[in-house]
Amino acid sequence: MRKPAWLALVFCAAATIPAQAAIHVWEKQELAFDLARPFANPYKDVTVWVDLRGPNFYKRIYGFWDGGRTFRVRLLATEPGVWRWKSGSTPADAAPSKTGSFTALRWSDEEKRQNPLRRGFLRATPQQHALQFADGTPFFALGDTWWAAGTNRFRWYDDDRERPIGPSAGFKDYVRYRKAQGYNWINLIAAFPNWMTDGSPWRVVMNDPEKTTVRSAWLEFGANSAKNMDNEGGRPFLFPGKVPGYEQMFPDVDRINPEYFRYLDRKIDYLNEQGFVPFIEVSRRDASLCWKKYYQWPDSYARFIQYIWSRYQANSTVLSPIHLDIISETISPAEYSKAIEQVKEKFGLPPFGTLLSANANPSTLENWGDNSWVTLHQIGNMREHNNYWYLTEIFRAAAPRPALNGEPYYSGYTDARSLGDGRGYQYGAPGGTEKDDQFVRSAMYGSFLSGGFAGHVYGAEGIWGADIEDAAPVKMWDAFQWRSGSEMRYLRDFAFAIGTRYRDLQPDADLVSPNKTSVLRGYEGWAYAARTPDKNIFLVYFEKGCPRSQIRGARLNSVYRAEWFDPRAGTWVPAGSLRSSVIGIITLPDFPGDNDWGLRLVSESQAH
Repeated sequence: MRKPAWLALVFCAAATIPAQAAIHVWEKQELAFDLARPFANPYKDVTVWVDLRGPNFYKRIYGFWDGGRTFRVRLLATEPGVWRWKSGSTPADAAPSKTGSFTALRWSDEEKRQNPLRRGFLRATPQQHALQFADGTPFFALGDTWWAAGTNRFRWYDDDRERPIGPSAGFKDYVRYRKAQGYNWINLIAAFPNWMTDGSPWRVVMNDPEKTTVRSAWLEFGANSAKNMDNEGGRPFLFPGKVPGYEQMFPDVDRINPEYFRYLDRKIDYLNEQGFVPFIEVSRRDASLCWKKYYQWPDSYARFIQYIWSRYQANSTVLSPIHLDIISETISPAEYSKAIEQVKEKFGLPPFGTLLSANANPSTLENWGDNSWVTLHQIGNMREHNNYWYLTEIFRAAAPRPALNGEPYYSGYTDARSLGDGRGYQYGAPGGTEKDDQFVRSAMYGSFLSGGFAGHVYGAEGIWGADIEDAAPVKMWDAFQWRSGSEMRYLRDFAFAIGTRYRDLQPDADLVSPNKTSVLRGYEGWAYAARTPDKNIFLVYFEKGCPRSQIRGARLNSVYRAEWFDPRAGTWVPAGSLRSSVIGIITLPDFPGDNDWGLRLVSESQAH
């Protein structure tokens, strides 16, 4: 298999590093240690680390078991200069103590242009509302939802031959396709421990008093069972498990299978090589009830969190302890907090400052509150435009953090629900239609202007579930080619139309009057707005069906340059100069057409 050029050479755990290619800052390195003696379960019984010292840095970096007698520690240099390390283990005689050193160099400007991840890991901006690289360069996430990316559903080819987006396409082809559309972020779940196409239903509940969920998976179309979520290395954990009657369905989560994760490694490395930041969630919520009931909680789950975090701590990622898309068939957020706190107490947070987040319903703020372990907030798995408000709540929190909508309306999503008065309301639309594209844009621009200034994550039916079955109503490769996905790039154009000042915006839908119709569910008739504190710049988005509106809260008796934004083409339409009234109200002209539109207002004094 070709080794990605982005990665440094792996070096041995010896007193000095053999001569090799230059080592750069923010470039993953790896130390390998052989245990001095066998252990029954090294995953549980042994801990290996190195104490790493370099310019403005001194921390303990923990490793992970990688099969047999091998432990690995992945690390990097955050600044140029000389770096030294010394290893240790528990038990103390588990692995011989080693020392070593290396010198890290800066990347050139051209090398950073080739791959922006060489600018360092993601950080919050000083205002705490958007993202930037460690060197201060802005980062605006444009993501896609590939929860099953680590499995065989996203096929891996060792060669680099380009294959068309279709049944023969592989992981690299999908990455290339999205990269050409401006994407730089992928959502994935590291492990689906209890999912397999095994002849049993996709949802299995025990016949105990608690009706404990064994799994609540996604349907394998045509089989009436759960989707397979294995890869070339097998499954994430070993069998048999300890859940009575389900020993071949729910694995032994205290016995990990490193071979599975080696095949995940190459995809994470490839994403980084291509300039993508993977958002990695360690597991999905439906495994939690059996995990807690039949294994030592929170110890067992904390061990797995640390395993994933230590395995990918030297990759440019955002990490998550749980995919909590629904507070159903799961333990409570507080129970997950127990495991997270145990990781913090025993190992500390990821040593190189990796941001921590979670796909959480309704939001990470609601589930874990201010001043928690969360350093990148999300809302997730809530489809309607009424829910973008949770991003505004995050913006206004006492301890704000950057935020984005990590699982909004999925392209091609259709559903029918009651409004509470017996009336059914159908919302969503078939994928690839003009109506569906419109609804996806509502999620993009409505979420961004509600406070999602970290970026946005797209998703589509067929892709989020990695539907490759013959009986699937939407095939993954067809959904990749829907126009809604290609329109994501224009959101970044809209944000950067005011340069880096988008990071200064403050969301307030009430700046538009009127700003909504009476329809609560759906994706039409609402407006969203954000304004800089000096009132010089407004960005506004109007869903289709909005009435002609006013903008309030402008500078008094001032002239603004107005431009409409076409989110279908990423183009601007001049709307002339508009003057605010003596009380700061701007009356807007008619929309350029009967569709959704963005708007930029810039004070003439600011424009010059």
